[in-house]
Amino acid sequence: MRLSARVDYALRAAVQLAVSGDDPVSAERLATAQEIPAKFLESILLQLRRGGLVTSRRGPDGGHRLALPAAEISLADVIRVIDGPLLGVRGHRPEQLGYPGAAAALQDVWIALRASEREILESVTVADVASGELPDKVRHFTDDPKAWE
Repeated sequence: MRLSARVDYALRAAVQLAVSGDDPVSAERLATAQEIPAKFLESILLQLRRGGLVTSRRGPDGGHRLALPAAEISLADVIRVIDGPLLGVRGHRPEQLGYPGAAAALQDVWIALRASEREILESVTVADVASGELPDKVRHFTDDPKAWE
């Protein structure tokens, strides 16, 4: 799985907003706190707002905040808003693909891979990351030294 810089920045911004609670945070403050290029972050925040994950308010007391409680926003939600569906192969959903002959089982591999991605990304919330309290299934994988290779 390859995550784009946009997704990485969006996840980091969402976690930073989660830590800020109900207090609106300026884009500039978010960019500084997470070392994200400010102009790039502006377009990401717009996508997150259009996707219903972030709200914003103008003015001296304005800024951005999460539209939902952080515990209700999964990492998969953020990824889908920024980059679309999880695991596509050449721009297609795995169930839409078909391979001839000996490669036919690749479709099953792509579907299994997508299912395992979903299992992790839909179970981890922005609140989990913000608190550092990740689900046991994530810890199970990260506790294996081979996962770090």
